[in-house]
Amino acid sequence: MENKEFGKLFEIRTKKFAIEIIKLSASMNFTTESKVIKNQITKSGTSIGANYREANRSRSKADFVSKIKICESETSETIYWLEIIDELQWVECGGLKIILKEASEILAILTSISKNLKI
Repeated sequence: MENKEFGKLFEIRTKKFAIEIIKLSASMNFTTESKVIKNQITKSGTSIGANYREANRSRSKADFVSKIKICESETSETIYWLEIIDELQWVECGGLKIILKEASEILAILTSISKNLKI
């Protein structure tokens, strides 16, 4: 698969992930505590795809690397919030496990991209 084709497919995948994060956030009960977590996970979970899309439109290799690093960081943060939600048992476990698995796969892909880049 060519880089451009992979990039387009990964943009679609990260956008689908963002939608799942928004749905997850919307499904959570509203409490003072959950408001904070819902805001954090929605911001980090939707930022992954937005930053990846920007990376694909970067003006330089250094800009691309920077955006990929941001994607990695946002994905790691999203996994953290998903783990918190899981441990607090705030949502149905089955759906959350699928989202956590997808987040872990996205992080692995981004880490691989990052490690293979040389400036």
